[in-house]
Amino acid sequence: METIIVVDDDLSLCHFLTKPLSQKGYQVIACHNGKQALEIINEREADLVLLDNKLPDRMGLEILKDIKQEHPKMPVIIMTAFGTTDTAIEAMRLGAFDYVLKPFELEEISELVAKGLEANKLMKRAVAIPALSEYMEDSDQIIGKSKAMQEVYKLIGQVAESDVTVLIRGESGTGKELVARAIYQHSRRKNAPFLAINCAAIPETLLESELFGHEKGAFTGASKKRIGKFEQCDRGTILLDEVGDMPLSTQAKILRVLQEGEFERIGGNETIRADVRVLASTNRRLEELISQGKFREDLYYRLKIMSITLPPLKERKEDIQELTEYFFHLYNRQLGTQVRYIDPSLFNKLLSYNWLGNVRELANTIKRGLILAKGEVFTAEDIIFDTEDRAISFANEEELEKNLNKMLDPLFSDILRFWGTGLHSNLLEKVEKFLIEKALSETKGNQVQAAKLLGISRNTLRHRIEKYGLLS
Repeated sequence: METIIVVDDDLSLCHFLTKPLSQKGYQVIACHNGKQALEIINEREADLVLLDNKLPDRMGLEILKDIKQEHPKMPVIIMTAFGTTDTAIEAMRLGAFDYVLKPFELEEISELVAKGLEANKLMKRAVAIPALSEYMEDSDQIIGKSKAMQEVYKLIGQVAESDVTVLIRGESGTGKELVARAIYQHSRRKNAPFLAINCAAIPETLLESELFGHEKGAFTGASKKRIGKFEQCDRGTILLDEVGDMPLSTQAKILRVLQEGEFERIGGNETIRADVRVLASTNRRLEELISQGKFREDLYYRLKIMSITLPPLKERKEDIQELTEYFFHLYNRQLGTQVRYIDPSLFNKLLSYNWLGNVRELANTIKRGLILAKGEVFTAEDIIFDTEDRAISFANEEELEKNLNKMLDPLFSDILRFWGTGLHSNLLEKVEKFLIEKALSETKGNQVQAAKLLGISRNTLRHRIEKYGLLS
């Protein structure tokens, strides 16, 4: 359970934050002055701090300095009713994760908390690599003894200590983020922030603001100054995930940061300097994007001073047994299942599959198999591949509902992490899109039959197809 410390002398605000955050599954501890806050933070391993800037005994920025001195990776969100530009900038320069003005909406602070906890997990959760560190129970693992993976470990060890940019390449699901975190955790910057930005997940209009910040009034909706990730991550490490999806206009600014170490906020004239190590990852062929005019050649060469290419799982099938055993023990523990043994014949089935989704698909397959397993032995019959035509069948609706809950339960923490502030609407949209895709597939694109199957009108179906960009 993740622990959040709320520091504010306003008892009503503490209650306002404590109840909904507790309902989300966090352990929330409230305190009302700086001295008490530092004592609690030093006594226990907290995951995030919500810190008021004006407390009875000290200013929040002074407490922030003390926290960062002892706990440099701990995300701290500054809260204040007396917000000024200078306060915001100073808070970020001192290492605050973010800054929020009172009064704020619960949705706004919940979103910040979710982002802060995700950043904390990325910074604190170790990535164990056979060539660099011993096995750690409470850590993510990069698994594999194949020759291809041994080369990856060697390269991680060679690049980690320097500050060079590294381009991490590989298909989706091969573990590019794990490699980036391993480089960070074995670098000289391991006690400074690590932030990952998914360039494909952030709309083009917002990505530049997310990276470099903006001035108040810089564009519609820019109601206050915002500090960007590069400024926030000074002396730390940034991972530009899916960098191949970055728009050309933003690429030019990234190139300037790499060459000059400086940038400007959107709508601003002040030149800001930041000492940030840049790692980048992509599953796309950047050389083809360059030839199509979609990726800058000069940025490509600046990013790939060093390059690490992760092999697809189908090219290192000798690692499948070790990976399976790792995920078997990991998910047995996480799910609380009582499956104790692996039938050796299961490995033959796994080795015969092509694994287009790579290690991620293997992990999901093992997790699903453990949920469906009957008895103490994990057998080939429990394994259902994503591309298999046969479906799981249940005796009745009650059994279907029971197993549906069982399958969704282990995914809830990830659902909450990605969609915490709009969980209900986001999840409903994903489910609706999935059902429409399946109905159209089942009826071979016949909208009348698909609408009947779904129990909705054809007009409603047509609107949903347009909304989700589905081809009928």
